[in-house]
Amino acid sequence: MLLKKDALPRLRRERGLTQEDLARRLFITRQAISRWERGETEPGIDMIKLMARELEVPMTELLDMPEDYCQSCGMMFTAPAQHGHEKDGTEAKDYCRWCYEDGGYTYETTMDDMIEDCAPRMAEAMGWTVDEAASLLGAVLPTLERWKQA
Repeated sequence: MLLKKDALPRLRRERGLTQEDLARRLFITRQAISRWERGETEPGIDMIKLMARELEVPMTELLDMPEDYCQSCGMMFTAPAQHGHEKDGTEAKDYCRWCYEDGGYTYETTMDDMIEDCAPRMAEAMGWTVDEAASLLGAVLPTLERWKQA
């Protein structure tokens, strides 16, 4: 599931928008908004980007993001062995071992290159197209610590 439960109706109501109002802004039907809000169907990545723009929130406000994920590549942590380490050997709770080890990033890269590198693996893991994965990464990576500093 991509959409965070109850995020869309809450944000829509906070802005004084009806389902019809939001649908008109997104050039879709009110029924589509209703189905998304009830969790019957899911919008695509690009539609979520449009919703975020129309609701004036970061895309991550709408996404059902895992609690713990790498602040460089966005990979969700599923095991402690995936975390990187600081110079003193302590676990780096915010970064994966592929991006961060021995107190620093394991390689220099640009955000665009990170997206190009990670999108095919994400697409395969999630059953998406590479374009969908790249679109999601393009929206999420700028919110992560490594890229906020850039």
